[in-house]
Amino acid sequence: MNKPNYKHFYYFYTLMKKTGSLFVLIALIVCSCSMKTASQKEEKATTVGKENKPFNVLVLTERGGQHGGFTDAALQWLEQEKETQDFIFTEINNTQPINAAYLSQYNLIIQLDFPPYTWTQEAENAFMQYIDNGLGGWVGFHHATLLGEFDGYPMWEWFSEFMGGIRFQNYIAPLADGTVKVEDKEHPVMKGVNESFVIPDDEWYTFDKNPRPNVQVLASVDESTYQPTSDIKMGDHPVVWVNKKKKARNVYFLIGHSNKLFDTPEFTTMFRNAIQWGAGK
Repeated sequence: MNKPNYKHFYYFYTLMKKTGSLFVLIALIVCSCSMKTASQKEEKATTVGKENKPFNVLVLTERGGQHGGFTDAALQWLEQEKETQDFIFTEINNTQPINAAYLSQYNLIIQLDFPPYTWTQEAENAFMQYIDNGLGGWVGFHHATLLGEFDGYPMWEWFSEFMGGIRFQNYIAPLADGTVKVEDKEHPVMKGVNESFVIPDDEWYTFDKNPRPNVQVLASVDESTYQPTSDIKMGDHPVVWVNKKKKARNVYFLIGHSNKLFDTPEFTTMFRNAIQWGAGK
């Protein structure tokens, strides 16, 4: 921003005192207004330039399989949302490209049902640095907590700690609807979300222990509302939470199995909020 030239003001002021000229007074006022207007225009142009720059999102997807329908619907939704939310996204299906330099391009990572195993060691190290040092935001769904020994891979201990120190235990394979209740109405991810709402056709993972002592729970499922009913329960069952111990803004959604979720206004509202909040917008 240009600073006012006070020498000009002093010159006009001295001249006005000597001559008593009204013309000089008018010139002083015009000079002041012109400088202010120019400064405001410059400041506005700088601000608009910053606001209009889209932010970059990396979407790590799991294609095909039982979660394929959800992933396909999510990508279609993101394609529609990118204009109104002002972001650009890149999709990858494996962690081969990921290193520290690669992740530095992105303001946000969406782990769209991609599991916490099959990662390269370089990708794991880069991701841990990204989250621990707050280099961007993270939004994770469903399969991101498939923590344990799967397909010959050991459990990623850091990721288990990131998710509240949990290990996957069981799930409702036949699927069930369930009523979710918001616990933290003030959190930005829950802005505009009803106090309770039904999530359709989910697997409702259970874990070896409750993550609540180690995370901030935003919402939980009422297991008595499962339709059809199920004996696979945790009791207190968080389904949306953030880990405030990490520098990166992060939020995990246990839900994320059915493409019906994108016909559920509460889910899309939370997803939309999570993108904006996670990216620091």
